Amino acid sequence: MTVALEQPARARLITAEGREHPVPVTLRYSDSDPLAVQVVFPPDVSLDGAEVTWIFGRRLLEDGLRAPAGSGDVHIWPCGRARTVLEFHAPAGLALVQFDRAVLRRFLQRSYAVVPSGGEADRLDLDRGLARLLGS
Repeated sequence: MTVALEQPARARLITAEGREHPVPVTLRYSDSDPLAVQVVFPPDVSLDGAEVTWIFGRRLLEDGLRAPAGSGDVHIWPCGRARTVLEFHAPAGLALVQFDRAVLRRFLQRSYAVVPSGGEADRLDLDRGLARLLGS
């Protein structure tokens, strides 16, 4: 049986001019993909009017709460005493999204109740994943 959690959250989208726009997002985690977390943005804040989901490592989120972390499409770093910035790179551009650090910490703690940190490998079914990848 899959265990999943969803946590609504308020974020602030930072514009190129430095203005902040509140955005409702959903944070998701599932034991069926124990290494990853998801941040889901509503259609009204995307360029094409569709819901946007960013998927990245749970460990990256954990590391980014303490110090700058990430490479490639997702970067995370603390911003002041109480906020954390998530930076998403896509072909269409860059998005800076700021969260209250306590919200992200609470989400991580809830995810650890589903799959403890370090216990992700116990939940991975590598044989099934490889079979799906190879089409057998």
